[in-house]
Amino acid sequence: MRGLERYLSRNGIVVRKFFLYLSKKEQKKRFLARLSKPKKNWKFSADHAREREYWNDYMDAYESIIQNTATKQAPWFVVPADNKWYTRLVVAAAIVDTLDDLKLAYPEVDAAKKKELATARRELLQHD
Repeated sequence: MRGLERYLSRNGIVVRKFFLYLSKKEQKKRFLARLSKPKKNWKFSADHAREREYWNDYMDAYESIIQNTATKQAPWFVVPADNKWYTRLVVAAAIVDTLDDLKLAYPEVDAAKKKELATARRELLQHD
């Protein structure tokens, strides 16, 4: 994966990875909410309840993956996700910071181009 991310970075693609960390308590709360609302039942599988037995194993795996795949070109952002509004705020802030770091700007118009634009303006004003 790091090879792909290095390749993307060398080709001008900005890679940012977000791990939305939901606590075990909040996950249980959301699962129970899905079960209690018929319109949300489709989001739940009985496997979800069984997989919670492996919570610590999953957390260890996620930690290992994040540690072994975080690079300067493709960093991980571990974001608390129990409160959706906060999660969205943190992710948006990381994206805004990344965009600021790109130092994006409109292209400068040189003197020759300005002259060309002035000519085009005159032509447009002279004709319907």
